[in-house]
Amino acid sequence: MKKIVRFLLYTVLLVIVVAGGFVGFLQVRGIPKYDAPQIPEFKAEATPERIVQGTKIASVQCMVCHKDSNNRLTGRFLSELPDNFGKIYSANITHSKEHGIGSWTDSELAYFLRTGVRKNGQYAPIYMPKFAHLSDEDLKSVIAWLRSDDPQLQATEKPTTPPVPSLFTKFLCLVAFKPLPYPTAPIAQPDTTNAIAYGKYLVTGRYDCYTCHSADFAKLNMQDPEKSLGYCQGGNTMLTLASNKIYTANITPDEKTGIGNWTEDDFRSAMHESKNKAGHPLRFPMLPYTALTDNEVHAIWQYLRTVPKIENDVNRQYNIDLDVPQTASK
Repeated sequence: MKKIVRFLLYTVLLVIVVAGGFVGFLQVRGIPKYDAPQIPEFKAEATPERIVQGTKIASVQCMVCHKDSNNRLTGRFLSELPDNFGKIYSANITHSKEHGIGSWTDSELAYFLRTGVRKNGQYAPIYMPKFAHLSDEDLKSVIAWLRSDDPQLQATEKPTTPPVPSLFTKFLCLVAFKPLPYPTAPIAQPDTTNAIAYGKYLVTGRYDCYTCHSADFAKLNMQDPEKSLGYCQGGNTMLTLASNKIYTANITPDEKTGIGNWTEDDFRSAMHESKNKAGHPLRFPMLPYTALTDNEVHAIWQYLRTVPKIENDVNRQYNIDLDVPQTASK
């Protein structure tokens, strides 16, 4: 009997030592830094049309996360992300050569936006989107906007606050999240006359709707978005402005728990006015996307109608004024 007890004790101690060593390894390793990449040439000549398009894309993808309280794109604390990822701050993306991206080339920007790897090899984890499916033309438009004289991008000498990733985030970078491969062939513009194909591009490429509206940030498949866990079924955890948990909506065409009983006008109201089918305001971090054209909204709507229905009754109960659970609203 004593031998069995001694064996169990040694086993427990061994597990504790191994687990402690693994945790120590993760803490020391941190967010991985790879060898400085060999970056392919990419040129983004600025044209008025590209700057307009880049501004529109940035209003959905860049400004929301990088804009500070002074309307400059110097970065901020991303309070809407669940705290299991740590304390995450977005970067200064102004024209500052020391603290922003003023010294980056078009090629370096394109490589980072595609893969998540900076020019020095440092990897940016899940909280920085990777635009693996963005067309080359749209990517050129975003970079043209980043080079533009938009007042929000005026050089501001504010250092980026370093993120404090959690042990969970460090673990994900070891087992799940890796740099995405840089495309080996050009990515063409979508056919805007094919509403379903165009909508898929908008949801998975240009605007990344699926990242918030799938089941779990930690289980996104950025290389093949439709293979993400709970693709578009909602339930992903985010935080309101009052730091209360909110779960993203099911946007599959399920009639009971998704948007299957919505009309296209209902959906347009949600996108442009940030109101749900019942006319209630949608809460942060959902925002009104007024820059989206009616054609884009129509295409997204048409594509979402083709997504497999998933019955997932997300808890959407809340009191609009007090930001606490009260009455159901879909």
